[in-house]
Amino acid sequence: MTTITQDIAQQVPRTARIDWSPYLVGAGIGILSWVAFAAFNAPLGVTTAYSSIASLFATPLIGAEAVAQNSYWKAVPLKWDYGVWFLVGIPLGAFVSAVLSGTWRLELVPDVWKERFGPSVTKRFIAAFLGGAVIMYGARLAGGCTSGHGISGGLQLALSSWLFLGVMFATGLVVSALMFRKS
Repeated sequence: MTTITQDIAQQVPRTARIDWSPYLVGAGIGILSWVAFAAFNAPLGVTTAYSSIASLFATPLIGAEAVAQNSYWKAVPLKWDYGVWFLVGIPLGAFVSAVLSGTWRLELVPDVWKERFGPSVTKRFIAAFLGGAVIMYGARLAGGCTSGHGISGGLQLALSSWLFLGVMFATGLVVSALMFRKS
């Protein structure tokens, strides 16, 4: 697998590689937020789209009738709107950005994880899945995710979004300190 990723990175000429400025990217996200409001009358955010896409994966497991009767999916049915395309564009844009910057590599177990918890890919994937489930549950409970609250809500000066950001960062600091403390 690494030869494929190395081949992709080597195909981008060194002079064509982009060094992403955090200030430029931040300004771009702000402009994207304006465009989303102007063009779609909707804030940036992905958890609603992600949750509605989940109905596609739930259908083979619990059946189309159960999905149709679910109160959440009745309120937020799957439709290929701006939110879903925005969700699809995030990993695609991240991949293109990593290739253009010359930083693309396949990494199943990051070094920081490997040092603390070992090299097991299975253990890493289980932890990532469980962490994602907890984050998704929290995002739906809070009525938005980091992009919905942190970017769109923060730009609108919504008190709930600023509270969300404070709690998110504080929780991240506490969990990181616990998980990666020196033994």
